[in-house]
Amino acid sequence: MKKKQRALGRPRKEQGAMATEEIILHTATGLFLEKGFQHVSMDDVAKKCNVTKATVYYYYKTKTDLFMDSMIKLMVRIRERSSAILSTDEPLKTQLFQFASAHLKATVDIDINTFMKEAKITLSQEQMEEMKKAEDALYNELESALTRSMERGEIRKCNPRLATLVFVNLLTVKNSMDESYQNSFDSVEDLAKELVDFYWNGLAGGN
Repeated sequence: MKKKQRALGRPRKEQGAMATEEIILHTATGLFLEKGFQHVSMDDVAKKCNVTKATVYYYYKTKTDLFMDSMIKLMVRIRERSSAILSTDEPLKTQLFQFASAHLKATVDIDINTFMKEAKITLSQEQMEEMKKAEDALYNELESALTRSMERGEIRKCNPRLATLVFVNLLTVKNSMDESYQNSFDSVEDLAKELVDFYWNGLAGGN
């Protein structure tokens, strides 16, 4: 009986399809964050994963598709971590510090502003909308936490959406720091504390 030929690029069953896809996605995310979209090829991803290029193309038809999935999954991981932090009974300032620390650690090697500009050039309108949904989900978690704190009287009432955007953008200030100034902070936590203190003085009136 003639053996049925498997589809080109399809990984062998014993490899574990889900495991292979996860390895490709995890590896590609690291490469994109390290080198940027333009400087990463599908061949680079395949070599790093120790699989054939056909295997990478089996899961992702284009590098753009792989990039989009990588970034969305990254945002989802950050959101899930942030959601866990913001759903605790800790005081808001403690939550903001933990949020800032987690966010800075997740983006320590990324110039977010440059990275997103590159994404806008690379991705289609539909793909950008998918990324925006993932980004908005993160903002919504923080906005809800700020709103709850306002309702409890922990902080003064203001526009919670604006307060959310200001805080998230404040965390990108490290992209404007030169290396020597970044190194003046002993750790990510030290930078997070200074940023949160600066933000808190305006949000809570210095209390």
